[in-house]
Amino acid sequence: MQAMFRRRLSWVLIVLAACVVLQGLGAVWALREAERQVVRGRIASDILQRFVELSATKQRLRSWLTQHQIGAGGDLAERDALELRMRTLLDELLALAQAATAAGLDAADRSEHEARTEALQVLRHSVNTLGHAIREAPPLSPDAQAGEAWDALADVFERAEGRELRPLIAQSIAREHSAMARERAAADTSLARMQLLWIGMALALALAALGATVYFGRALRRPLDALVGGAQALRAGQLQHRIALPGRDEFADVGRSMDAMAEELEQHRQREAAQRHLLEAQVRERTEDLHRANESLQRTDLRRRQLLADISHELRTPTTAIRGEAEVTLRGPDRPATEYRDALRRIVDTSRQLGSVIDDLLAMARSDLDTLSLVRERIPLQQPLDDALRQATALAAASQVHLVAQGPGADGLQVDADPQRLAQLLLLLLDNAVRYSHPGGIVHWSVQPDTAGRMVELRVQDEGIGIAPDELPQVFERHFRGAAARRHRASGSGLGLPIARALAQAHGGTLVLISPAPAGEASPAGGTCAVLSLPLARDLPNEDPAAPGRT
Repeated sequence: MQAMFRRRLSWVLIVLAACVVLQGLGAVWALREAERQVVRGRIASDILQRFVELSATKQRLRSWLTQHQIGAGGDLAERDALELRMRTLLDELLALAQAATAAGLDAADRSEHEARTEALQVLRHSVNTLGHAIREAPPLSPDAQAGEAWDALADVFERAEGRELRPLIAQSIAREHSAMARERAAADTSLARMQLLWIGMALALALAALGATVYFGRALRRPLDALVGGAQALRAGQLQHRIALPGRDEFADVGRSMDAMAEELEQHRQREAAQRHLLEAQVRERTEDLHRANESLQRTDLRRRQLLADISHELRTPTTAIRGEAEVTLRGPDRPATEYRDALRRIVDTSRQLGSVIDDLLAMARSDLDTLSLVRERIPLQQPLDDALRQATALAAASQVHLVAQGPGADGLQVDADPQRLAQLLLLLLDNAVRYSHPGGIVHWSVQPDTAGRMVELRVQDEGIGIAPDELPQVFERHFRGAAARRHRASGSGLGLPIARALAQAHGGTLVLISPAPAGEASPAGGTCAVLSLPLARDLPNEDPAAPGRT
């Protein structure tokens, strides 16, 4: 991702920094140039001043000599001071001449330096000669010719090495005055040039800063307005708002990031809404389930109360019948043994019916078959099956129903089960098939393991009254009895099948009813088929197959 805006900003800052650096360098150059001009002007002014002072000192020394010769005064100390001052001025002029050469004061005209040097040499020779002449000049006698003495001294003061000193000094003063004027003009020109340079640089820097300000102001206003608008839209919850910033700069990246964030928030909101709807639907579904469960409990409670009334009636009826049969038999004279035997047989049948009613009452009072404890052990399936068949055969004979086996049976099949409870389960299936079969009917049973060797399936199929399709989903509800079942057999508690399914689930299996039953090889279609599936026992490592299991 190219940082275009950052790059432009960096270049502008670099240009502004370069302008500042150039302005600083220009300031340094201007200071040095001003310093150079000041030094050149000062040197020129000092040279001119020294030449003028040298000429004036020479005149003062001449005046002192005149007064000395005519006897009008003239202190020797003053003479020595004036002479020393002239020598000092010459030394200073020589030093200033060298400084002028170093500063380039006479670089444009080499003859100026030569003329200055020549004049200083002549003046130095003149001062040396003048010093000797003044010391040797005695005061004039009264009869001496003053004019001749003045002419002699004038030659010493006005000539040296064959040159006139007055014009030489005048030329030197004029030359140095011109040099000073030239340097002053050069300084003025440099100052004007520096002023223009400073004004130009300041103006260029101001224009560059103004241009950068205008450019970045325009470049920042639109993306910032778009970003602020996008932030306000997000704050207002308008997640569909998108920031339209073309290009690939930093602001476009931020805009795309905000758009992606808004899209993700919108998706999250949609998912949250979907989850909320789903949760509401689940709550409604759970509420409906609870309502249905409550209605089912109410119906179950109603059936239980009805069942208790029926059972109480059933208990009173056989009990009354047993007592009445016994009282009738014992009443009157002795009777033949056959009558007593018939009475006892009727009492036994009624007692058996009473025992069934009591068993149903006890099972109902238990109220929760899932809490039945099972003592599991590995047993052959044939063992509880034989126990159940032995009892079911007697029940079938009493009802004139025949039990017929199909298939090889349960030989060699083992299960982890409670023998007593499993026998009770199998007996419930067989007894239910016998009870709802017609006299002379046949109940077929078979045992068949699956191909994987994990489950065994036991089928009990009768040719009886069957179950209506609309009643089939309710047959495993406690106390439920269909209309056909009530017509076929008025007595009954409706607990057999619920107990059987609870025992099947406790053993890890399943129990289903099929009605009407499908036609088989030896049984016609119709009636009801109970299908019990149980897991076969599997040998585990380091496990004794004969060891009992537990739950």
